[in-house]
Amino acid sequence: MEQKIRTKFEELFGNEGKIKTYFAPGRVNLIGEHTDYNGGHVFPCALTMGTYAVARKREDNKLRLYSMNFEELGVLESTIDELGYKKEEDWINYPKSMIWVMKEEGFNIDTGFDILYNGTIPNGAGLSSSASIEVLTGFVLKDMFNLDVDMTKLALLGQKAENKYIGVNCGIMDQFIIANGKKDCATFLDTSNLNFEYAPVKLEDAKIVIMNTNKKRGLGDSKYNERRAECEKALEELQTKLNIKSLGELTEEEFENNKHLIKDENRQKRAKHAVYENQRTIKAVNALKDNKIDLLGELMVASHNSLRDDYEVTGIELDTLVAESLKQEGVIGARMTGAGFGGCAVSIVKSDKVEDFIKNVGNAYKEKIGYDADFYAVEIGNGPTIL
Repeated sequence: MEQKIRTKFEELFGNEGKIKTYFAPGRVNLIGEHTDYNGGHVFPCALTMGTYAVARKREDNKLRLYSMNFEELGVLESTIDELGYKKEEDWINYPKSMIWVMKEEGFNIDTGFDILYNGTIPNGAGLSSSASIEVLTGFVLKDMFNLDVDMTKLALLGQKAENKYIGVNCGIMDQFIIANGKKDCATFLDTSNLNFEYAPVKLEDAKIVIMNTNKKRGLGDSKYNERRAECEKALEELQTKLNIKSLGELTEEEFENNKHLIKDENRQKRAKHAVYENQRTIKAVNALKDNKIDLLGELMVASHNSLRDDYEVTGIELDTLVAESLKQEGVIGARMTGAGFGGCAVSIVKSDKVEDFIKNVGNAYKEKIGYDADFYAVEIGNGPTIL
């Protein structure tokens, strides 16, 4: 891969000067969905699939950007002084958002650069191709301009770029795990204070299999911001009596004793998911530590059911993948992952059953939905690196 992308870079931009190659992962969340903006816990891991970049600093202020995933758009040009959001500029708004936010924060980015990207994460699959490109761009800038910024700060800048520039009111999870990923570990992150610990994922004779619905979804124009607003309103209603800063502070019992304060049934369901999902995530991490993989599987299924019934973010494609997964031999657990409304589901499958699993679920999905799902048996990898 490195040689292929470097060759393409030299073909487009020439081979003189100091050219470097970088990588940042995608991510999958094992459990803890729609909890990150509710002050709860999440449990994601970085993947060995992600986004590559080849970059070289320029003497002038010109930016030349190219993506091997959008070759038909060719080389897109801008300057470090023209960083406004332009819808027609498509994917380059993501790297531009990162340059913009870092300049806003006072980091000295005083020349332009040439950069080529190549992502191995399917776009729109809900494995965080956008956060991957944001963190990767920040990492390239950190290296290229010798900036004093740690990885957690880069993650926060990526979130700010997405919130303020792209206009998606996302939480911190995606950027954080991509910036801080660790091989063979999931990251147990408390989003209320960014305290985290690495938990080794020892699945022994099992594999993580990601299932892509191939239903594209736009996060910004999906119901994502609507769900977030519903939770914020429910929190306000609970705060009329309770001294809490987020839904993540509540136990199931505290929620049940006070849910009458939430005056709308839908908002009550949204808040219930946020509270119960947070507790499921804490239980799942303990299950993994105690080597109770079956319990982790049960919690994953409960998570999906809650996302389907209380949070209402699944849809027929994700529900079909999960339901068909749970019929298969050797399946420990399955659930949707990411924002929902399309994108991906994740399952844990006994290693010797993975082939049959992919074939059977794939056939059932195509029969019901009318087109193919894609499957990836994935490895857990590190955060950003210079290759």
